Amino acid sequence: MKVWVSLALLAVIVPMGQRFGSTTAETSSETAKIRASYRRPTAIPFPDRNPYSTLKATLGKMLFFDPLLSRSRTVSCATCHNPLLSWGDGLARAVGEDPKGLPLRSPTLIDVAFTEPLGWDGKFSDIESVTFGPITGRANMNLTESELIDRLSTAAAYVNAFESAYGDSAITRPRIEAALATFERTIVADESPFDRWIMGDETAISAAAKRGFALFNGKAHCSDCHSGPSFTDGSFQDIGSAKDGDIGRGRLFPTSQKLRYAFKTPTLRNVAQRAPYMHDGSVATLEEIIELYDQGGIDRPSRSPSIKRLSLTAEEKAELVAFLQTLTAAFPATPFHNLSR
Repeated sequence: MKVWVSLALLAVIVPMGQRFGSTTAETSSETAKIRASYRRPTAIPFPDRNPYSTLKATLGKMLFFDPLLSRSRTVSCATCHNPLLSWGDGLARAVGEDPKGLPLRSPTLIDVAFTEPLGWDGKFSDIESVTFGPITGRANMNLTESELIDRLSTAAAYVNAFESAYGDSAITRPRIEAALATFERTIVADESPFDRWIMGDETAISAAAKRGFALFNGKAHCSDCHSGPSFTDGSFQDIGSAKDGDIGRGRLFPTSQKLRYAFKTPTLRNVAQRAPYMHDGSVATLEEIIELYDQGGIDRPSRSPSIKRLSLTAEEKAELVAFLQTLTAAFPATPFHNLSR
């Protein structure tokens, strides 16, 4: 069970039931329903076993930005999830302690509270279970659990922060996981021009972007997977691009034909600022992404039924890009409890 905590920085501007737009076409019930389905939530879900508190989130923020969590004391969680890079790192493959890098791209943390399970292959059931993967990973932060606890236990600031957050100064793995997860759940997308448009401001986005939105929900089939306020249904799909041993979720379910080559559907929030794309950083631009989908990818039994040749025109491709650009907020994402950026 999860408890939803009010999203302080995202106020409801348009009352439920109020019409969107002004033209006859835009105020049709079906169009209004589609637009309403993308409205930002006003609360964040926190699990009963790890309820929200400001003190715990503050401790999580301390840990998140501290290179003390890596063996060399040079790599922090924010190295791969930089708020100034839309909570990613802008690299094709993540780089931690090992300069050779990791096999996968760092996913953004925007709206991570809404997209469990996590990981490109979904191997993490929740945010808490992700924490020590990168910390103890040899190519990532390369620090053992015991070494981390020893480091934190000798730092007065952390002893005090754990006592404030939990009532005593014991520093344990579950408490580290809970604090980091609490902070990370507060990383939510800021208001974008698209959000202002669906709340009724018809001047917030261009006519081309509006046509792109119609394509996104129609001919291009993007919304089959990139749906809802976070522009992802959290599913795992083979889009016909991965090859050879790069089988994604299929590694966890070796007998499943449909999950072979399936990877997590990422959020599209701030997508124009998050190149390169795909789980392996193999696609450089939004235009190339749309071209990949237009071609339909590798035809095989595991390929998603939504992936097929689209036959988009050059104008339609440009309109889709125009729409995707409206998902960029002034700030990449905001901890909703007003912790400083």
